[in-house]
Amino acid sequence: MQVTRILAVRHGETAWNVDGRIQGHTDIALNEKGRWQAEQLALALRDEPIAAVYASDLGRAFDTAQAVGRLKGLEVAPHKGLRERHFGRFEGLSWAELERRWPAEALAWRKRMPDFAPAGGESLEQLQRRIIPTVLDLASRHPGEQVLLVAHGGVMDILYRAATRLELTAPRSWELPNAAINRLLWSPEGLTLVGWADTLHLQSEASLDERSA
Repeated sequence: MQVTRILAVRHGETAWNVDGRIQGHTDIALNEKGRWQAEQLALALRDEPIAAVYASDLGRAFDTAQAVGRLKGLEVAPHKGLRERHFGRFEGLSWAELERRWPAEALAWRKRMPDFAPAGGESLEQLQRRIIPTVLDLASRHPGEQVLLVAHGGVMDILYRAATRLELTAPRSWELPNAAINRLLWSPEGLTLVGWADTLHLQSEASLDERSA
C-alpha cells in the first residue's frame, strides 16, 4: 500500500500574531519576521522531494508557501478548504477585549465546546468537517509522493488531533509554532503522526526573537 507523506506548515508570523489578535479569515500579511521565516522554511525544504504545494488562499499562508514554491520551481495551488477557522465577530480582537465584551462566549471557546461558534463564525466541529476531507482529498491525489500543505494554527491543531486520535475537547499539550515543519502520513486508513513542530531551521538568526508563536 502506498502512502502520501505530508509536510504540514503553519504560516509565518504576522503583526496580529505579535499583538495576540484573532485572525481567522481576516487576510493579514506576513510581517518582516514572517517573511524571513518563510525563506528559512524554503531553504530547509530545498532538498526534500515535493510533488505539489497546496496552501490556504489567505495571504499569510499563500505567501509562505510561495517562498517554497519559488525555490522548488513549483506552482502553489490555493485552496479555500485550508483556511483558518472563521471567528466571525471575534476577528481583530485580543483575548482581553474578547473576555471583556463577551465573557460567556470567551469561556465557551476556552473550554473547547465543539458546537460553539462565534456569531458569524465556525464551530470546532464545522472546522473539523471542513479540514479533514480537504486534506484527505489532497493527499489521496499523491500516493507514494510527498506534498506540502501550508495553512494555519487551527488547521494544524485539527490535523494533530486526527493523526493522534484525540478528541476536539482534549486540552492542547503540543505547540503550533509559525513556520514549523510537521510531518504526517496519509493512507486510506487515515492520518498518522511522524514528527511535530520542527523549528531547527528557525534558530539560525540570533537577532530575531523566536518567542512569538
